[in-house]
Amino acid sequence: MKRRQLFEAGATVIGGAWLLSTLNNSSETSNLTPMATSNEQFTVNKTEDEWRALLTPEQFRVLRQHGTERAGTSPLDKTYEPGVYKCSGCGTPLFTSDTKFNSGTGWPSFHAPIEGAIATSADRSFFMTRVEVHCATCGGHLGHVFPDGPAPTGQRYCMNGVALEFVPLAS
Repeated sequence: MKRRQLFEAGATVIGGAWLLSTLNNSSETSNLTPMATSNEQFTVNKTEDEWRALLTPEQFRVLRQHGTERAGTSPLDKTYEPGVYKCSGCGTPLFTSDTKFNSGTGWPSFHAPIEGAIATSADRSFFMTRVEVHCATCGGHLGHVFPDGPAPTGQRYCMNGVALEFVPLAS
């Protein structure tokens, strides 16, 4: 088989696998909310210029442009003291330290959010379907949730540390 034929065959297999994955996952993600980009659906609404003035460039890239920070760069990945993790954009409490665990991925991970604090949407980027997690108050992109976490939920909320602010419990 010539190199070009091999490449075309590989591309066909990958494309078919992606299509099947998308079709198989469409029913799982049909109940998800739309992408968190429209201000009309959130209680905290700001213009792009207001968000840029409030956030660091990296926070803006992640929270408002659906970016991802490099794995292992957030000091919050190894923070385990008692406290609350809030949205860096609007200050909404999102996760508590008692739901945090070391996933080994290089990002802060939790097995459950605070009830009502987050919303989800289908993220179909990079030829796959994932479940995006965003702040239910301001719509800021936080990360993704995967079904490979620990008990009791079996979920791994893999969050960008730059999207979170840790507030330790007062002693």
